[in-house]
Amino acid sequence: MPSKPANPKLSRLRLALPATSANLGPAFDSAALAMDFYIKIDARAAEEFSIAATGRDQEICSKLEGRVEEHLILNTYCEVLEAAGCPPLPLSLKVANDIPIGKGCGSSAAARLAGIALAVRFGRLRWTDAQIVGEASRREHHPDNASACWMGGLTVARMSSESEAQVVCVHPKGKWPLLLAVPEQALSTEEARRVLPAHYSRADAVTNVQNSMLLLAAFTQGRPDLLSAALEDRIHQPYRAALCPLLPCLQELKGKDGILGAVLSGAGPSVLIFLHPSQDSRASLQKARKLVADHLSRNRLTAELIPASITLRGARSSVVKS
Repeated sequence: MPSKPANPKLSRLRLALPATSANLGPAFDSAALAMDFYIKIDARAAEEFSIAATGRDQEICSKLEGRVEEHLILNTYCEVLEAAGCPPLPLSLKVANDIPIGKGCGSSAAARLAGIALAVRFGRLRWTDAQIVGEASRREHHPDNASACWMGGLTVARMSSESEAQVVCVHPKGKWPLLLAVPEQALSTEEARRVLPAHYSRADAVTNVQNSMLLLAAFTQGRPDLLSAALEDRIHQPYRAALCPLLPCLQELKGKDGILGAVLSGAGPSVLIFLHPSQDSRASLQKARKLVADHLSRNRLTAELIPASITLRGARSSVVKS
């Protein structure tokens, strides 16, 4: 039986979904971590669809122009409800966004999850977390960002069917300070995937399997000494480097002043820099940040440098009674 839409006078929903960084070097399409900056959404039933946005990429977040299908959050919301046989209830959204869009920080996964969460709430769908992550993963074509965004921490995931994901959530041991380098230009995931080869050598495949296992051990045992070696990748980064010039530049800093290594954040072009846990003090972080900024300047590259950390909290919601 189709679900009934919620009474528009009863409630509104507030969501907070974290940014994510996927792949983490060798764990291509299988692992991601959640970071402590978010897209926040306040949604309520309305007479017609509308969006007011603040924060990063405000124009993209608020672009509607009467075409719901062009807005990722609302398009997902409508499609999920229509598939469930429930007419979409128009919503008024207030969006406060801190996630760079189109730059490898999980913006699309967060948007899709937001749309699904809105559909579950306002359509009164009785979906489990597994169904929500599975639907987002199906739409993303891989489960890494969606699982980390929804569950928090570090997640390891695989698609077990077209719309189901098997996910393990790991709480990394110790502190893992991060520095995210975000360039001005965006890069679509589709373009980043086009440069990947159709086949790999056995040696490259084995190296990535070994490094992915070592990567997981480094986080679960709190071993930064293992992480530097574990970040090596032969599956996607060598082929994407030409599209993401920050990567080869910042990889040169490995081992200097507490920098454990640098990897593409998702498909790029942003780069995630892992700092030694001793860098967690403000002075140490500023020193590493200056080192990175100076190195980029010498190589005539620019990027916004965002200090971050792994958040163990995934997406969260609260219902506000009107």
